[in-house]
Amino acid sequence: MAYDPIPAAIQRERIDTMLSKHAVVLTDLGRRTLIQDSVDRKEALVSANGALATWVPPESTGRSPKDTYIVRHEASADTIDWDSPNNIPLDPETFDMIFEDTLDALWDKERLYITNRVVGADPNYALPVTTITDQALTALFTNNMFRPIPHDIASSCFADRGFTLLALPFDKLDASRYQGRLRKLPGGRTSDMAVAMDFDRRLGIVYGSAYGGSVKKLIFTVMNYMLPAEGILPLHCSANEGPDGDCALLLGLSGTGKTTLSADPRRALLGDDEHGWSSNGIANFENGCYAKLINLREDKEPEIYHAVFHEADYRVHGAIVEDAMMYPNGTFDLDDGRITENSRASYPLRFLSNIKPSSVSGHPKTILFLTADANGVLPPVAKLTREEAMLWFLMGYTSKLAGTETGITDPVSTFSRFFAEPFMPRNPDVYAGMLGDFMDKYGANVYLVNTGWSGGPFGVGSRMDISLTREIVQAALSGALEDVDHQEDPIFHVMVPKQCPNCPSDVLWPRNTWEDKDAYDERARKLASDFAAHFDKAYADKGIDPTVAAACPGK
Repeated sequence: MAYDPIPAAIQRERIDTMLSKHAVVLTDLGRRTLIQDSVDRKEALVSANGALATWVPPESTGRSPKDTYIVRHEASADTIDWDSPNNIPLDPETFDMIFEDTLDALWDKERLYITNRVVGADPNYALPVTTITDQALTALFTNNMFRPIPHDIASSCFADRGFTLLALPFDKLDASRYQGRLRKLPGGRTSDMAVAMDFDRRLGIVYGSAYGGSVKKLIFTVMNYMLPAEGILPLHCSANEGPDGDCALLLGLSGTGKTTLSADPRRALLGDDEHGWSSNGIANFENGCYAKLINLREDKEPEIYHAVFHEADYRVHGAIVEDAMMYPNGTFDLDDGRITENSRASYPLRFLSNIKPSSVSGHPKTILFLTADANGVLPPVAKLTREEAMLWFLMGYTSKLAGTETGITDPVSTFSRFFAEPFMPRNPDVYAGMLGDFMDKYGANVYLVNTGWSGGPFGVGSRMDISLTREIVQAALSGALEDVDHQEDPIFHVMVPKQCPNCPSDVLWPRNTWEDKDAYDERARKLASDFAAHFDKAYADKGIDPTVAAACPGK
């Protein structure tokens, strides 16, 4: 017999009923109160500088992608790429079981916290998000990361289509109820954790994951699904604005330099991670940042360091330091990764010194795709045509370095569609097509910037000097690369400038920097074949424009 999912209206009615009868429901408390409650309830400790320090169970020191689900409804199933490894379907019946268990668990809590915030700095598509949780620290996290409700929220296309998030970070599901429904762990046990989102019923549940990123990225995924239907392109990128109002976007996976290069003292930061591109221009989704802390240095990342570790009364500080090593005197050792290499800090954007408070800008003049090519074969900069930009957007390439994982002795090609594969649920032609259309309509220049190796692969060559990369980025942002002559790279099909201000011309062609030209040719062809193989595996039957497919290296 077919299962009839609980209607969204009934779900919301049951949530409201539970809240109306619960003994203690605290709604939209002030930031100072949330901080104090987090301390009083021993959800966090006060560090020496006033930031809040917290630690989570070992299974929560990062996202749990294999426990992250999207509810599959037949009515909307064809809008999601179920072949993408991160789009794990969950049947509505199992989701409704989790929903029932969540309501029961919330009912049993001593107190509940509700925050009403929005995601999206542009009021025309700000998404109202109501978070219900038993943890003051989770409520504070949403205060840091999500935005206040704007006075003109009624103008939002989502004004009457808000999203509800139920979060039980430290509870665990009764695994015996979910045998055959949730992930089977090594050894045969069933997982007791679920991070699940139902786009159709606009409801998300975080059950058993205390990682702050589970809340942040669930809502990011929701936005990435909902916005294209409204003609808005969601992007996993940082964004900044020059003194003349020119907007730039920087996209890149971990280790490519996105955070470092976007923190430019000459340019005001809109945000470091999540943005939307609409007919109005660019708008940050968030109110804060969720920065990695491992090996953070004050001299290299002064803005992030000060945002987290400036001294202030803890009741007004409110930065949340998650899973970093802290000594008994309240100071941190950011080089100690024994707890996790993924220590994080959540803090409001206003803790940074050079931001644009509105977090909105016009249409981007320049878009940079950052890659750290450890093969040493990609040019340090190349201008991308419309089709090339769509292709490299689809591929989201960088390298995984030798030594970063057991058994890796040579750089491994890493592809993450749209530089955000786990969070981009729709069919890939949707996002790629929108980028091409927006380039046509608004005239953005797109550049590929290799922050990786030159003169040979990792272990032989050397990494591009950051000062040289900054000069290249400045040349791209200033328009200095628009009118110079370019030459097509015969293997990677990108247009390499023949000259770039403050950059030696021989460096622009990576083959020139290799002593062994034959070795360069061999490795370049190998990387091109990696591109072709991944494209065929991921996109062969996804309706990608043939002219875009033809821009793929190795084709």
